Amino acid sequence: MRGEDIIQESLFTTVHLDTFVPSEHPLRPIRQLIDEAMKRLNWLFDQIYAEGGRQSIPPERLIRAQLLQVLFSIRSERQLVEQISYNLLYRWFVGLTIDDPVWHHSSFSTNRDRLLEHDVVTHLFEEVVTLARERSLLSDEHFSVDGTLIQAWASQKSFRRKDGTGNTDDDGPAGRNAERNFRGEKRSNETHASTTDPEARLAKKSRGSESRMAYMGHTVMENRNGLIVKAAASLATGTAERDVAAELLARLQGSHRKTVGADKNYDTQGFVSACRKMKITPHVARNENRSGGSAIDGRTSRHAGYTISMRQRKRVEEPFGWGKTIGPIRQVMMRGREKVHSLFQFTMMGWNLVRMRNLQG
Repeated sequence: MRGEDIIQESLFTTVHLDTFVPSEHPLRPIRQLIDEAMKRLNWLFDQIYAEGGRQSIPPERLIRAQLLQVLFSIRSERQLVEQISYNLLYRWFVGLTIDDPVWHHSSFSTNRDRLLEHDVVTHLFEEVVTLARERSLLSDEHFSVDGTLIQAWASQKSFRRKDGTGNTDDDGPAGRNAERNFRGEKRSNETHASTTDPEARLAKKSRGSESRMAYMGHTVMENRNGLIVKAAASLATGTAERDVAAELLARLQGSHRKTVGADKNYDTQGFVSACRKMKITPHVARNENRSGGSAIDGRTSRHAGYTISMRQRKRVEEPFGWGKTIGPIRQVMMRGREKVHSLFQFTMMGWNLVRMRNLQG
């Protein structure tokens, strides 16, 4: 007998969202990990929010929602809120019931400012790294470093002279997206700045490539399983890649001997000397074309460990690729170094959670 196509909802329902999510779904172990990390930050959440007044949206739910945005390539917070409202899997992951209303997208902006003010993302990133260490997933001796350009949310047209001279739009009709002809104009970060994101810098990946408004992301990866133990974003200066790498390496735990692999861009006397002062052996790719020759001599490159580090360091590119194809760091949709730094750390934390899930089966 053919059934009739009639929608008739029940007055009451006793179905829980958990029953819709398969027991082997890959989001289950990720939620367990992030929940365990956030439980260790209860002391910080208690400091952020006042004891009295109206109840706010739990910060744990907003953090889980932002993690969904990273893991599922959701391009905006408006779209994230829309998808949470009708996607049962997303509702379950965030911690909403099927009847709970979804908050307004502007709540993320308020929450982000609060997280930035109290450096919550940095603490959460460190707690995830601690979870990996407790599960014996980290190496505490062998590391790799690298940096990548992060395209800023600013256009070439916004890169104008700081003194205001020559900034008139006389190349076409004025409007929201007026024409801007900068051919023949000498532009540099010393004399020019973006009017939409003053902290962004004009930078390029390599010689011959185009220059873009950008920030720079830096990571320290442990070589055993490719997990990121330190992450930071900085201004895209000519020396930032080496300077920030040295700062991050100085924050590694323990005073025992360590090694660090890096590409030819790190083959400078300053970086090599800084590593050796920290009892870190610099396994840096030799740049024989550098003025004065390579800073790495045969004392370092003759050992078998140097060859192993050269092979392992290539894996440091994988989190960058994941963050730019799956995550949101190919071109960030926020302005200012602090916000970009927070988003970059959050993205690298997402990479760690996915890696930990895969490593634990």
